[in-house]
Amino acid sequence: MAEVILMPRLSDTMTEGVIAAWHKKVGDPVKKGELLAEVETDKATMELESYKDGTLLHIGSAKGGKLQVNDLLAIIGAPGEDISSLISGSASAAATAPTAATAPAPEATKNVAAKTEAAAAKTISPADMEEVVLMPRLSDTMEAGVIAAWHKKVGDAVKKGEVLAEIETDKATMELESYKNGTLLYIGAEKGEKIPVNALLCIIGEKGKVDVEAVVAAVKAGGSAPAAIATEKKPTVETAAATTVAATAEQAAASNGRVKASPLAKKLAKEKGIDISHITGSGDGGRIIKADIDHYQPAAATSAVSAVAVAPAPETKASVPVFTPIAGQEGYTDIPNSQIRNVIAKRLAESKFTAPHFYLKMEINMDNAMTARAQLNESSPVKISFNDLVVKAVAMALRQHPAVNASWMGDKIRRHHHVHIGIAVAIEDGLIVPVVRFADQKTLPQIAAESKELAGKAKNKKLQPNEFSGNTFTISNLGMMDIEEFTAIINPPDSCILAVGRIREIVVKKGDGFAVSNVMMLTLSCDHRSVDGATGAAFLQSVKKFLEQPITMLL
Repeated sequence: MAEVILMPRLSDTMTEGVIAAWHKKVGDPVKKGELLAEVETDKATMELESYKDGTLLHIGSAKGGKLQVNDLLAIIGAPGEDISSLISGSASAAATAPTAATAPAPEATKNVAAKTEAAAAKTISPADMEEVVLMPRLSDTMEAGVIAAWHKKVGDAVKKGEVLAEIETDKATMELESYKNGTLLYIGAEKGEKIPVNALLCIIGEKGKVDVEAVVAAVKAGGSAPAAIATEKKPTVETAAATTVAATAEQAAASNGRVKASPLAKKLAKEKGIDISHITGSGDGGRIIKADIDHYQPAAATSAVSAVAVAPAPETKASVPVFTPIAGQEGYTDIPNSQIRNVIAKRLAESKFTAPHFYLKMEINMDNAMTARAQLNESSPVKISFNDLVVKAVAMALRQHPAVNASWMGDKIRRHHHVHIGIAVAIEDGLIVPVVRFADQKTLPQIAAESKELAGKAKNKKLQPNEFSGNTFTISNLGMMDIEEFTAIINPPDSCILAVGRIREIVVKKGDGFAVSNVMMLTLSCDHRSVDGATGAAFLQSVKKFLEQPITMLL
């Protein structure tokens, strides 16, 4: 059966996307995980992978076209399959657009009920249902999301821009904001449950105007179902309670332990060292905005806090129980895999058993690098680490050796014109790779500041999709954990990954005597499909030159 792919919400503020490129055309076979298209969002251009096998039967817009979130993006199914019923909704909507422009209808006429009043037998699809919110694809490898928390419950009023839920993806826990006003009428999964990408997440609409059961049935039926005419329902005890809940939604939001603030306000507060929970918001529904940060006065904040009742302690994440071993008694603890751990296992297994790895090792003398770092930190606004020096050296070496800054694409090798360095960061659930973009064009203090910020976001699961995607080369450093050397598994779609060991002292012959020198071992893992041994070796020689003569990185 053909399956509809809707425009996903690829960033927390995205309302529409522009088709930057199609990597498949109508009639092409498509495999699960293959690159389907590149979509330009409000923050970055991201790759959209197919999540099923089949043939591309229809595209919703050509290159350069703009689609709203949840508009029809593509249809994948069997060759020759009839998909007219799936695209008829979009065609009819386009045909009636001029009439709508000359005589604007009230908001209520845009929902499912108004569409079906014209013809009770008409079929509807998720692409036509403005009330339907589908699980967005919040990372380039995401196939499903887990509900980490709901900030609204059924019956609550929802405003555009308000945080609706927190979604745990394979790489981070992200806030999902509502992109329309209305009432939360239905949720597709409770806290802790998993929902596949593009499955029904929730329904937001006008209370009493939407036949929720019909909409749910239509979505779960696979994209089309008879639409029933919505009717006004008499108030019941349940709906009256829901109305009461909606009326007090703002007060509940202020007392559930979450601070409502715009992303810019949060960023400014962090930069100024201000505790944002001490600020009273002047925005919509008490939301903290930029002006509140600019006019913040510590004394005023103290008095405001003292007037607020103590909120209940936020819910803590369940921890793994610790058991005391009992002599002679066997036992074990099963720990369910997180989304991140599942994806790590899948992607690295595919990399290890698909890409033919080979390894190159080189010892680097770090004496000059240690001296240069100490001198740089005397005047640098940000403390520069040895890893920052490695990032800069690698970025400049990649500019000299574009064959290493490449990706294996099956039928071709893609050499990237930009240098985006991924830095592996260990977090509680596994590993994530935030990306320093255009690293070759940045100074050491800029790299140091950005790396520190990204690492902090990674550990707090606050990375945005454009901050952990698009890497062209990856660095994994275990030197700070006293590991002398190791080999790393290539991080797709990169062709190489550099494993960095610790700096250690060795005794070397100098002149007629002996002296202590500081050395560091680098191990380059290469995909032999796209990078040959001599190519990788030449790249490592350039990295060695930059690290052993740091002044060359400043020229």
